[in-house]
Amino acid sequence: MSSHSPDPDPSTTPGLEPGGSVPPGETPPAEASTASEAGPHRSLKRGWSKGPLVIIVLLAVLVALFFLAYGIVLAL
Repeated sequence: MSSHSPDPDPSTTPGLEPGGSVPPGETPPAEASTASEAGPHRSLKRGWSKGPLVIIVLLAVLVALFFLAYGIVLAL
């Protein structure tokens, strides 16, 4: 573990007033990141698995068949 702080040093950061405040019109310094990279830890190569996709399609077909049968019953 390094003893180096990732935060900017207020004594060497330009644009700061004494005490660490930022004068009007200045952009505050960016904070440092402690992570080596941002984002997910693993790449997302796969899409939906087959099980949930099949269940969703079956439910959609069942709902469509229900409304088709309901429409036919009302038409009689």
